[in-house]
Amino acid sequence: MAIRPIFIPNTQSKPLYKEIDIEFKWHSGFSVSQKKKSIYELHNRAKDKNIYPVLEASSKSDMLLGRRLSAFNLQIYTEKFGNISIESAFQGSKVFENNIQFTDIYQKNSLDAKRDKRLKESGRIIGFNFFGEKWDIEPKTAFYDWLYIKTLAPHKEFLLKYLIKYKGFTDIEFNPKKSFSCQARSSAILVSMLKLDILEETLSSKKKFIQNIYLKSFTQPSFLI
Repeated sequence: MAIRPIFIPNTQSKPLYKEIDIEFKWHSGFSVSQKKKSIYELHNRAKDKNIYPVLEASSKSDMLLGRRLSAFNLQIYTEKFGNISIESAFQGSKVFENNIQFTDIYQKNSLDAKRDKRLKESGRIIGFNFFGEKWDIEPKTAFYDWLYIKTLAPHKEFLLKYLIKYKGFTDIEFNPKKSFSCQARSSAILVSMLKLDILEETLSSKKKFIQNIYLKSFTQPSFLI
């Protein structure tokens, strides 16, 4: 058995998502077929809790939309390097102690970017810097959510048509004991923003982004890290 979260859009309070842990039968192994078996088990248990339909937002998804939502597949345009994956953008934007940043990661493919050994050998992360767009490490998922949602924002009409029908989002590769940023969480937040019609307003500034998604006020965190 395993426990993984399902992220549900939340338009009633902040943060703009709810996280529900689901216990389900885990199929061990690294093959895609084993991952899909685990996804099936997770989604069935979610359905038992009246969370349906659920979209797996990862490269292991049975749905084309879910695979497109993978940070490994999504591309963001940069003036310097052209299109790069969200995963490479996120990893290359990490700033470590002594202001160390490995911007060459931007040009790596998603898997190599994630596995770059320097990311585990360079000490504490002190912030993020994406071509001059600087973010603090609190709220903990804010930069990743911003990067992900900013990338999808130009496709608002498509997302309104297809994405908002889902009650929850999962990422079978996400283990909250090992990492914190998750494309399923970002997808749930995006759906909340679309339902509330605050996408453009929220992306207008860093302060608005944090206020609208996570906080009752700009300085008061809504959850403990």
